[in-house]
Amino acid sequence: MPSKPHTDDIYRPKRIPKNPIKFKLQLNEEQKEAKAKILDNTVTLLAGQAGSGKTLLACNIALDGLFRRQYDKVIITRPTVSKEEIGFLPGDLREKMDPWVQPIYQNMFLLYDKVKIEKFIEDGKIEIVPVSFMRGRTFLDSIIIVDEAQNVTHDQMEMIATRIGKRSKMIVCGDTHQVDLKKKEDSGFKFLYSAAKKVKNMESITLLTNNRDEIVQDLIDYYVDAYDKKQIVGTAGSSGATRR
Repeated sequence: MPSKPHTDDIYRPKRIPKNPIKFKLQLNEEQKEAKAKILDNTVTLLAGQAGSGKTLLACNIALDGLFRRQYDKVIITRPTVSKEEIGFLPGDLREKMDPWVQPIYQNMFLLYDKVKIEKFIEDGKIEIVPVSFMRGRTFLDSIIIVDEAQNVTHDQMEMIATRIGKRSKMIVCGDTHQVDLKKKEDSGFKFLYSAAKKVKNMESITLLTNNRDEIVQDLIDYYVDAYDKKQIVGTAGSSGATRR
């Protein structure tokens, strides 16, 4: 009796959606231009102050690629700014990281159906990987979002950037005005941002349009003045303020 032919190695083309993905929230013109550049490069450093839509843009590109079968997975990582000591938190790895990645989830929910996104998370199509768990991994056929990258150290940034595998893309989002590390010079984001001038298939983009209410800038100015006049003690910048 003849044996059945093996089909393990037979290539089956992925079914690509014919129509454009309908997102609930549309990108502005600046974000559309940035998206075109990101799609043309393997690694992109995406800078901009709070409210510029860095994470929203990264999520749009990631979900678009996932729906179009360009990537098998969306990998999300971000620092916890606590030396990655999350073991004391209750629950499994996903539950431990949940408070840190909620802003990313919220951006995805703004873009697309919440139930569908949660199903992707449950199925492992959207995977959370803490910075300290990135070492030793190589991500194939994936799109990697590194959020709050201004709080990633030089050593961590080198390790993260070298995790990218074949047919993958990485978007590194950061705001140099919101470094929460004890020593701001320890941040590896600005250094890697400048590397795009010398590394092929790498791009650096800064979003300038602010999508927050006008009152936010007035409040920031008020706080910066207070810091300058020593009326309150601390370091301006936690809300994206720029020292004058």
